[in-house]
Amino acid sequence: MFGYIISRLLQAIPILILVSLIAFGIIYLIPGDAAVVIGGPSATPEELAQIRQNLGLDQPLHIQILTFYAHLFQGDLGRSLTLGIPVVDALLARSPITIGIAIYSLVLTILIGLSTGMLAALNHNRWIDQAATLFALLGVSLPNFWLALVMIVLFSVHLGWLPTGGYVPFTKDPIGWFRTATLPAVALALMQAGLLTRITRSTMLEVLNQDYIRTARAKGLSEWVVVGRHALANVMMPIVTMIGLVLSVLLSGSIVIETIFGVPGIGSLLGSAISNRDYPMIQGGLLFVTTALLLLNIVIDLLYTSLDPRIRVRGR
Repeated sequence: MFGYIISRLLQAIPILILVSLIAFGIIYLIPGDAAVVIGGPSATPEELAQIRQNLGLDQPLHIQILTFYAHLFQGDLGRSLTLGIPVVDALLARSPITIGIAIYSLVLTILIGLSTGMLAALNHNRWIDQAATLFALLGVSLPNFWLALVMIVLFSVHLGWLPTGGYVPFTKDPIGWFRTATLPAVALALMQAGLLTRITRSTMLEVLNQDYIRTARAKGLSEWVVVGRHALANVMMPIVTMIGLVLSVLLSGSIVIETIFGVPGIGSLLGSAISNRDYPMIQGGLLFVTTALLLLNIVIDLLYTSLDPRIRVRGR
């Protein structure tokens, strides 16, 4: 197992190198002069020269690349142009907020998607199945930013049940955290829950038609035992794959939702960095999110071996 983890980490190095090159090239991919974009049209030549010096744009390209990687290998992603603090400090300060809401949203996605998909499969071609199919269709069709705005109008403005935005740390006020995190988590979860409903339904229908399920029912086992012990265990493999994809989407797709609800997480931080042309923050955020997704994929692969003993990883 340890050898497999080392192997997967080594395989991730080329991806990180490619992503780091893309992050380095962000400044050169923008149209025009990056210093003019940052300084604005009213910047003086002296101010533009200072900006180029601060960004290292006055150095030859190969020197800039070597300097970039030298700082990167030391864990230095530069300083934010708008916040004036190291990028690493800003990302580490915001990451617990985004991770907490993503986990909350993932729990909602699993509870809603798994239960709805199983109910649809167990009531195939009945009204429950049709209602679940309609929910799944709406979930994957409606954009989450539209759902976020609708929920703000309904649950915050008209009903007054939840705040329109903001964030309360869990360590200070757990109830306040749930109140401020619920709408963003639900907005992120509904689309993924619809997709998980469809995957669970189709997988469960396939499993329920297997011979070993018919044999279990023929032995007189209750439906709860047949579904919970025999069917559900074989459904979990594709579900775990889907959960890994869902969490990846939740982590990488939080920019719009956090901006709408005013949640001070990584999503809103990157959204603000993009708006303000904060290139060190954009570069650092891209590398941070990519590293998190690579580590998540390794964890998901390791879960396969615990769910299905027939799967063996290299190095185990």
